[in-house]
Amino acid sequence: MTMSDPIADMLTRIRNANTAKHDTVDIPASKMKISIAKILLDEGYIKKYEMVQDGKFENIHITLKYGADKNDKVLTGIKRISKPGLRVYAGKDELPRVLGGLGVAIISTNEGVITDREARNKGVGGEVLAFIW
Repeated sequence: MTMSDPIADMLTRIRNANTAKHDTVDIPASKMKISIAKILLDEGYIKKYEMVQDGKFENIHITLKYGADKNDKVLTGIKRISKPGLRVYAGKDELPRVLGGLGVAIISTNEGVITDREARNKGVGGEVLAFIW
């Protein structure tokens, strides 16, 4: 059966693994998911990600990040905003701020998948994929 929203599946797998205090999570790979994982790494929400070949399929192997012990979560919330049934777009002047700038909004632009901060600096808008805090 085909998946209608692979990005929501990725975010849900990360959220569930984080809640269950797992060290790693595997996600089927795509270019969009790799760029989202790169943003999560750059913003400090995960330790690392790597590409893993599983038979004839390629997966993203994400290592989650915690504080001093596993009860101190670095990634406290992750939410899909734009869905297949209701796309959410934002112009360069109306880019959202997550928790007053403490969180990160992931935006898909013509410059690639970038954070809301980078989109403001570049002066571009696009589809609001997810909020992370």
